[in-house]
Amino acid sequence: MGDWIRHIALSAKARSGFGPQLVVWSLIAAVSLALALGFLCAAGFVWLASRTDAMTASLIFGGGFLLIAIVAAVAGWIARLRNMERARRELAERSQAGWLDPKFLAVGLEIGRTLGWRRVVTLAAAGLLAAGLAKEWRGSGGRKPEAPDGD
Repeated sequence: MGDWIRHIALSAKARSGFGPQLVVWSLIAAVSLALALGFLCAAGFVWLASRTDAMTASLIFGGGFLLIAIVAAVAGWIARLRNMERARRELAERSQAGWLDPKFLAVGLEIGRTLGWRRVVTLAAAGLLAAGLAKEWRGSGGRKPEAPDGD
């Protein structure tokens, strides 16, 4: 059961890129953006109120927090892309190694011993033939070939 839950979680992570790093960087970006807006508002107020050097300090602080917010947003985006790539890579590894799992191989050997190898090979060949025919029928989609124009 835990393996299925892990597979569902990896599939969701591959699509969305959600992870703890994304949450942390998004929170840093949100807090920094709020502080930047606060300092920029304070800078505008000080500038309008007295036209002194307090405005310069407020603009520097506001710009600094805005820069932190931009850096955190970019870092969060990079973390999201890395999470997505890591999850896709793990899903690809799981799908490739799925049939080579020792449990599946043991079950396959047991089926081969029980039914006999000739019957298993015959069933496998019939299955491949049926899959090929199904693919051909589904691929054509019932479309008729187009007739050339006689104009």
